[in-house]
Amino acid sequence: MTTGAVTPRLFSLAWPLVAGNLLQTAYNLADMFWVGRVSAEAVAAVSLMFPTAYLFISVAMGLTAATNAVVSQHIGAGNERRAQRTVAQSVLLAVAVAAALGTFGFAVRRPLVALIGAQGAVFDAAVAYIEFVFLAIPFTFLFFVFRSSLRAAGDTRTAMWLVGASAGLNIVIDPVFILDWGPFLGLGAQGAAIATFISRGVAAAIGLYILVDGGWGIRLRLGDLSPDPAILRRLVDVGYPATLDGLTRSLAAVTFAALVARFGAVATAAYGIGIRLMSVSWTVSGAVGQAAATGVGQNLGADQPDRAADVTWKATGGAMAVLFAAGGLVYAFPAIAMGVFIGEQAVIDAGVTLLRIIAPFWAFFGGLMVVQGGFRGAGRTKVAFVLSLLSRWVFRVPVAVFLAYAVALDPPAVTPVDVNGLWWAMAASALASFVVGVAWFRRGGWREAVIDDEGTPAGDGPVGDAVDGEEPVTD
Repeated sequence: MTTGAVTPRLFSLAWPLVAGNLLQTAYNLADMFWVGRVSAEAVAAVSLMFPTAYLFISVAMGLTAATNAVVSQHIGAGNERRAQRTVAQSVLLAVAVAAALGTFGFAVRRPLVALIGAQGAVFDAAVAYIEFVFLAIPFTFLFFVFRSSLRAAGDTRTAMWLVGASAGLNIVIDPVFILDWGPFLGLGAQGAAIATFISRGVAAAIGLYILVDGGWGIRLRLGDLSPDPAILRRLVDVGYPATLDGLTRSLAAVTFAALVARFGAVATAAYGIGIRLMSVSWTVSGAVGQAAATGVGQNLGADQPDRAADVTWKATGGAMAVLFAAGGLVYAFPAIAMGVFIGEQAVIDAGVTLLRIIAPFWAFFGGLMVVQGGFRGAGRTKVAFVLSLLSRWVFRVPVAVFLAYAVALDPPAVTPVDVNGLWWAMAASALASFVVGVAWFRRGGWREAVIDDEGTPAGDGPVGDAVDGEEPVTD
């Protein structure tokens, strides 16, 4: 990403990420498709637990952002050995954090589901679903580190194929666990989580093998797995704002799901399907943002900030063009889009209204994600965090409460009034946060690399331990 025309190199890096994310979205949609054949309560349970699961998984955003930023800048600066050491420390950090989060989440699963507002059959299905999501967290974290490591090295195709294999496995085994014609006799929402647990476990195992083998652009050396405080501290310094970013987003998503849940199972099911459809915009923009992060990181490592900016602007424009088209298609045929996942007319009708409101704003949701990717590639994860904070907790949740609920002070009460106010709050937050993000990026305060103060390049400073005949480690 440091030489040649920006657009074709960006496209070459981005399209496997887009394809991989689309495959990931495909198996999320497959979950919803098969669960929709069970009941509206099962759909509501998965819809409520999707943002709750993301609340825990979002911690991995810090690992992903830190790994991508630090490794890509080392590679841009020519420090391949230091990049490998960083990958190993990322794996260590991922295992430790994932084990702690998974254990905690499993222990508090029932009060957590009750806090969100699930009741009756929805509560039982939601608890059964979230149990296996928590068990799968270590696999999910390891796979995130695998993808970000290869992406930082410029290899996005290997991860794409592995995501495709994982998604294909999930889609094939989904109906076996979910419906009442397989050997597991209709586990419903829990069956969807079990299928995800299996497919992510397989993907994590293959990903680790690829990293250890080292034939795909970056290598995980087992000798590097001993804790290195300096690298771990650097990863935490760069990554913790991205973790806060993910927590900010996911807490807002859980809060928003709780606001939707107060309007009943029909609104919740419509919201769940609408969000899964909207995930197409996150799929495209998230992938392009990841490509932009790699391009920005490598170019800053090579001391080319103007080219890094060019990468971000072209990535933003391309992603928004695609999302304007996708949003227009969904706006034109909302009933068809909803009807793919559920046959209950009340849910379809509610979903049509939702899609007609938010689909025209998909491009602004996506544009902000790409700009945030540029900041993350520069190691300015704090800026990306602040943008998420503004988007969710300033422009969205308060506006949603104002538009959708009646608030009384004497006696204190919050009463659901108009669910469409929630959808309009989402649309308004997308536009407002995009404008702020673009203005902030144009200021240019992100133009210095984050690896400048880590010491001299490998081989030029104090000598560490050489590994396999390569240059010494000098962190």
